[in-house]
Amino acid sequence: MTGDVAVLGAGMHPWGKWGRGFTDYGVAAARAALTDAGLHWSAIPSVVGANTVRGGYPGQVAGATFARALGARGARVLSVYAACASGAHAIAAARAQILAGLCEVVLVVGADAAPKGFFAPAGGERPEDPDWLRFRLLGATNPAYFALYARRRMALFGDTPEDFALVKVKNAIAGAANPYARYRTPVSAAEVAASPLVADPLRLLDICATSDGGAALVLSSLDFARRHGAGRPVRIRAVSTVTPEYPQPALDLPDIATDSAAALPPAPRSFRESIAGAAYEEAGIGPEDLSLAEVYDLSTALELQWYEDLGLCAPGEAAALLRTGATGPGGRIPVNPSGGLASFGEAVPAQAIAQVCELTWQLRGQADRRQVPGARTGITANQGLFGHGSAVVAVR
Repeated sequence: MTGDVAVLGAGMHPWGKWGRGFTDYGVAAARAALTDAGLHWSAIPSVVGANTVRGGYPGQVAGATFARALGARGARVLSVYAACASGAHAIAAARAQILAGLCEVVLVVGADAAPKGFFAPAGGERPEDPDWLRFRLLGATNPAYFALYARRRMALFGDTPEDFALVKVKNAIAGAANPYARYRTPVSAAEVAASPLVADPLRLLDICATSDGGAALVLSSLDFARRHGAGRPVRIRAVSTVTPEYPQPALDLPDIATDSAAALPPAPRSFRESIAGAAYEEAGIGPEDLSLAEVYDLSTALELQWYEDLGLCAPGEAAALLRTGATGPGGRIPVNPSGGLASFGEAVPAQAIAQVCELTWQLRGQADRRQVPGARTGITANQGLFGHGSAVVAVR
């Protein structure tokens, strides 16, 4: 049985700081996705919501919150939380419902209303929360560990702040062409270099913001899509939500006193490599088959790391690949043609869904001025707290 499901509809609420509740953004995105799919809310038997920890109790039961706001009419509801990968886990749950035959069409929704700053996380004091601990005890907010990634690349591969700035320049060009992006003004490398230093070597324009926003998808079985007249829809072929792969502790290893290859521990794969590798394996493709990629560019340096972990180039070659223009508009493998987090900022539970919205529009040829010519296969990738990450492969 094929693991493909069809993307019938994609919708978003523009990113920004709008000052309203997350439900408003999610409902607007859901209605846009339903319109795109040509379906009325009454035709939807199941809703999967990506949770936000910042929305109080309604945010912890997002599936029910969105279903109620759209009109309580007996739809099955499910709520999913997986930090930055919440949206992809919601997609995975919807896909599983469809492939299991529980229903033929599912609405997936994620939205967030993000607060300003790091030192007052939602819910007050949370000493069991590693984010709270590093914020309050170490002062290590997100930009601090983004900077550690950057310093590591500089030490290992000779990357420079000028290389990091080029990522922002590239993504700002793409974001300027995206009506859903929060930041829609091109910037120069000189402007990046002149922005305030936040966590050495990263400057303000190297780091993504936090935003309000929403995204939604209508997914269906291939049979439903055909009956609905969808023709040749975009299909989700793989959803990866795996952990890193590292050798087990010595006591758990097989008997090493044999000549069996099974006695050798597996080669380690980093968090990002594991996510990408599992997606490629499930989809039956490799990086050479990609038309584009949407990656979680929490910082400019982290986008370069994704190039290598997605297999777009060898370790240490990301900056060189960027400088050739291969990952920019018109390049061999455009990365973040949406503008990425550099242009959107994070609306955490919506972001992985928004990445698939962009793949959908690109593979349909509906991305207007940011269109990747002839796009046929795309991958998304993100990472979050506690080893939550995801990659989604979509094909046309």
